[in-house]
Amino acid sequence: MMRDRESSDEEDDRENLIHQNERVNHLSKSPRPSTFQIEDVKDRFALCRRFNFTSGKTYLLAIILPLLVLILYFATDIKTLFQTTVTTIKYDGSVNSMRESELRALYLLKQQQLGLFKLWNHTLVNDTSTTHSLESAPGFTLVSRSSIVEDLKDDLLRQISLNKQIQQVLLSSHQLGNSLITSDNSTDPSLGGLGRCRKVDHNLSERRTVEWKPRSNKYLFAICVSGQMSNHLICLEKHMFFAALLNRILVIPSSKVDYEFRRVLDVDHINKCLGREVIVTYDEFAESRKSHLHIDKFLCYFSQPQPCFLDEERVKKLKSLGISMNKLEAAWDEDVKNPKKRTAQDIVAKFSMDDDVLAIGDVFFADVEKDWVMQPGGPISHKCKTLIEPSRLIMLTAQRFVQTFLGDNFIALHFRRHGFLKFCNAKKPSCFYPVPQAADCINRVLERANSPVMYLSTDAAESETGLLQSLVVFNGKTVPLVQRPARNSAEKWDALLYRHGLEGDPQVEAMLDKTICAMSSVFIGSSGSTFTDDILRLRKDWGSASLCDEYLCQGELPNFVADDE
Repeated sequence: MMRDRESSDEEDDRENLIHQNERVNHLSKSPRPSTFQIEDVKDRFALCRRFNFTSGKTYLLAIILPLLVLILYFATDIKTLFQTTVTTIKYDGSVNSMRESELRALYLLKQQQLGLFKLWNHTLVNDTSTTHSLESAPGFTLVSRSSIVEDLKDDLLRQISLNKQIQQVLLSSHQLGNSLITSDNSTDPSLGGLGRCRKVDHNLSERRTVEWKPRSNKYLFAICVSGQMSNHLICLEKHMFFAALLNRILVIPSSKVDYEFRRVLDVDHINKCLGREVIVTYDEFAESRKSHLHIDKFLCYFSQPQPCFLDEERVKKLKSLGISMNKLEAAWDEDVKNPKKRTAQDIVAKFSMDDDVLAIGDVFFADVEKDWVMQPGGPISHKCKTLIEPSRLIMLTAQRFVQTFLGDNFIALHFRRHGFLKFCNAKKPSCFYPVPQAADCINRVLERANSPVMYLSTDAAESETGLLQSLVVFNGKTVPLVQRPARNSAEKWDALLYRHGLEGDPQVEAMLDKTICAMSSVFIGSSGSTFTDDILRLRKDWGSASLCDEYLCQGELPNFVADDE
């Protein structure tokens, strides 16, 4: 049936095709019409009328369309017409942001997985072999076990911190992400002193001390000549210990022969902490002994390379103050380059005498009861955190600087460079590190401390500090190295020094640097520097010392050392 219908359709199409061909042939055979025929003229007039009518409609549309556009412009809010499109674009942007966050979170989860596997393997190793071998070893101490526990805590805190990063990444593309992150403090490692760089408890109440109760009109005349200001402060601290052992009042050197200690130290603070007068300035000493400025006994602690470590020029300066003295005598055979270990009993036995004014010379290199002297809080019994501390003006200026530039969480770095290359290379091993290696060591401390900014106390050239700044990085971001800026009247943090005429004093600025470093969350010092040693003393005494405090690249050797001259 379908086949018959298809064949009939084909026949009809063929017939129509034949008829059309015949019609075309017929037309082609007909004679060509004349151009003056009336029908042709009529057709042309009709064509013209149709053309004129079409042109009229075009002109009419050209006039009406702009009017319609104007009416729509004033009657309709254009923004609503495109609102759907804009929303779609925003939606696409949020989707892309969420995808990026998810990919970042997946990467961090992978890192966390690897860290947990490492922690698990470390735990297994300690459980199966390390603990048993250490316990059976004769040299096993609680220190080794505590170090394992500290490492375990460190790894756990890293994973907690990483988990917090993952939460932050996932929530960053949501509107309430930041508020959720900041409100969740239950796992913050910094809470409750759980952090790896928490403060060290030195338990000052159990320290070994000596009472300083000086006899009336019995003085110890301090003389310090070795090195710079930090050396002189250490020398002064040892003189205080000697004065306490010998029950004498300590006389601070005159600024005419030494540094002007009163500009950088709080001398009155020392007497207040002891509850009695134990220390006086040279001017106060001279006032009390107007008629007799004489050193009754000059018994030198060091005999080599010269008695009391004093040269002729220093002796002349002392005499220029109007002080008379007897001949310098050596208490024993003692060389500055190889000092012997002495005890408190040795000092009392050798230097106890009835003379009113006693001088023993420079004692910076003296090795007397080192553990006792260097303990947190010092060797002398007192009611303060520390006896030797910066003046009140320097303390306030340091606090204002920290409030202005650093905040409560910052690392301090003492980066000693000037003259340090030759000094360190003379030691074995050297303590002078190339800048890139130093930056790597600093970055490791940054990772543990998690501080956003670092204070830089240095005498290095700008070429070195600039390179160091470019290499100090944490979490892919450069950590700013902040230094004290030049005086600017628009800044008020240093106004106290300016008003009291202390601005520009190099010793005041050095003590200000020490104070800022001592207030930091974590401190990195330069091995072999007494400047660093004084900062560490202040940190121990103030209770600001951290478990992460260390010397720069501690435990490492420089990866390159120059030959000797």
